[in-house]
Amino acid sequence: MNTDIKDFLEKAASGVLATLDSEGAPYSVPVHFVYVNEKIYIHSNKTGEKISNICHDPRVCFTAYRMDELLFNADIKSPCRVNTKYQSVVVKGRASLVENITTKSEIFKEIVEKYTPELADLPMPEAAVRQTAVIEITPVCCTEKYYPKKD
Repeated sequence: MNTDIKDFLEKAASGVLATLDSEGAPYSVPVHFVYVNEKIYIHSNKTGEKISNICHDPRVCFTAYRMDELLFNADIKSPCRVNTKYQSVVVKGRASLVENITTKSEIFKEIVEKYTPELADLPMPEAAVRQTAVIEITPVCCTEKYYPKKD
């Protein structure tokens, strides 16, 4: 994975996780995540559609994106001339559920540090860690899309 993709995944605020249900239908849901040691981690309830789907079929797609602004000027004559400055990363991979309590606690600490750093020094109750799922995505392939082109 190239440095631009790694940097983007480390900084992106949220993403969308897509899974497949038992009939092969796609299901996508917005999620908070962290990128640690070349893997994507998502916290979740222990039950629900995304967990059921992952248990049935570990193939997933994860997208993180950022829209910066619309690009147009005041004398524009057509809405077709409007563009968007954006960056996105699409990761196809395999998902699994993290069972090791120590690993789960470490991932929760990373999540807290990313989203609520002012709470990072507070203890993480083991009962809460045990009652929450952590999804680990191992990337198989990654692509980056952006506009305008980088120099």
